[in-house]
Amino acid sequence: MWLPGYPNQDYPSRDMAETQIVPATALTDRLRGNIEAVIRSNNDSLTWLLSAFLAGGHVLLEDVPGTGKTTLAKALAGSVSADFKRIQFTPDLLPTDILGVSIFEQSSGDFRFRKGPIFAQILLADEINRASPRTQSALLEAMAEDQVSVEGGALPMDPLFFVIATQNPVEFHGTYPLPEAQMDRFAMRFELGYVLPEDEVKILDEQQHLHPLASLVPCLDVGDVISLRQTVNNIRISDELKRYIVDLVAATRQHDGIQMGASPRAGITLMKCAKALAFLAGMEFVLPEHIQELAQPVIGHRLALNADARFGGASSHQLVAEIVASTPVPG
Repeated sequence: MWLPGYPNQDYPSRDMAETQIVPATALTDRLRGNIEAVIRSNNDSLTWLLSAFLAGGHVLLEDVPGTGKTTLAKALAGSVSADFKRIQFTPDLLPTDILGVSIFEQSSGDFRFRKGPIFAQILLADEINRASPRTQSALLEAMAEDQVSVEGGALPMDPLFFVIATQNPVEFHGTYPLPEAQMDRFAMRFELGYVLPEDEVKILDEQQHLHPLASLVPCLDVGDVISLRQTVNNIRISDELKRYIVDLVAATRQHDGIQMGASPRAGITLMKCAKALAFLAGMEFVLPEHIQELAQPVIGHRLALNADARFGGASSHQLVAEIVASTPVPG
């Protein structure tokens, strides 16, 4: 059987792939259903969130207040039996409020490090761009290297460590743009958008007396998530599609409207997230469509547009779409 991106190779049919990974996809279906019982969406935001979660990347949700960013994060955390912490970012938040602080114990005469909320398995960084850049950067090492340096040593993060951050558009009052280095640590950035009117009516009905989060119970444990991530790692991707990813990323460095293109980290992240997306679709291998779907949420926030593009009204979303349309697909 020939498939785009797999020249001269035989791969299992979709039906065969589904038969082989049914036990794993049953877990993701359970997780998706648990989250959808709390929050409604009219786009691919939930699929993208789960793709990043299973790929081991972090997610930045950007949208206007009240669209369900925090609710989505809580629904994911509440669906997994994991250590969950929330940090409400404010202008007076300090790095020690996130990382922890050493406390002197009179009984022993020694200092003891008290871990901060960053040492969690699932961390909600709520309204991250309301804190100062200095405080925002406290997350940088943990997200990039899975460790935190304190008192001359390094403390490792939990293997499940996952950051889901929310932010309001930077044009809002009292917000600080995230530095480029930290933006690059997020696997994806995307918006939730507004739901359809009929879904909004259902939201009003569901929340007349009690928020759905109040009755949410975990449906997976940490072991399930680790197992799912290992399964995602085994999803196959051809050499031709790896080169396709490299071509897409390289094209951002040559585009006339882009001042700073995407780094190799963007290509690595796009490959991992595409494998997770293929797995969520019940497939054992990546197709070009998986890469194309995730190109914008994975690459867009890593780009710095030049002045001409910005003043001309261009957006990173438009430029990535142009690059995807103009880059030849393996075949």
